[in-house]
Amino acid sequence: MQTDLELLKQRIYELQLEHRDLDDVIAKLGVKPGQDQLQLQRLKRKKLQVKDQITQLERQLTPDISA
Repeated sequence: MQTDLELLKQRIYELQLEHRDLDDVIAKLGVKPGQDQLQLQRLKRKKLQVKDQITQLERQLTPDISA
């Protein structure tokens, strides 16, 4: 059985893969002339959302030592 920490790390890994995949798709679409700008904007927005999720989960891994 996986611990919460292992599940958290697995989810971060999955999101990192998704982020990389989105980056690749955006790069490929960006070099094609006449590409649908709305589609590119949506993909970039999704990439930012994934990055925000990664950051949020990574913060859960790091204990808050402000006390």
